[in-house]
Amino acid sequence: MMKGTFTARATGLALCVATLVGCQREAANLAEFSGHIFVFNYRLSRANYVVTLRPTGPLPEGGVALARFDNPQGGAPLITRQALYPKMDKVVLESPDVQCVREGQSYGVHIELADRDGKVLQELETRVLATIDQSILPANSIVVGPAYDMNPKVFKAGGVVDLSPVPCPT
Repeated sequence: MMKGTFTARATGLALCVATLVGCQREAANLAEFSGHIFVFNYRLSRANYVVTLRPTGPLPEGGVALARFDNPQGGAPLITRQALYPKMDKVVLESPDVQCVREGQSYGVHIELADRDGKVLQELETRVLATIDQSILPANSIVVGPAYDMNPKVFKAGGVVDLSPVPCPT
């Protein structure tokens, strides 16, 4: 009888430990990718990354998402910070404007989700495929000001229109 009771207790204890370990693993995944794309705004002649995350549980109060985007022009990664709140249903991370995005090229994104003290709780990585070449965008926005007036750098005197793209290294 003692042997059966010991076996039952040991089995119960093992199940409790397994359950707790399982809960810790789930808590480590705060979010997952729900989308990523390049956005090209022809009117303003801008391009940037947009990455969205779907929280898989409450996000840490006072936490932060730190995203590092490959710089298509070369050089240091482009960095964005976004505050996190426990009841967020979506986290949207937008890069600063980028230059020289090439069609067919894949660019890396590294995201760290951290608590208020800066302790990294989760890291995520993905790649964003450019399906359009940035050379479709003119170097200067085609409009300026709140009324979207025609930009004189593009629409020049004598009816000349300059839609030449930003020069990029080849």
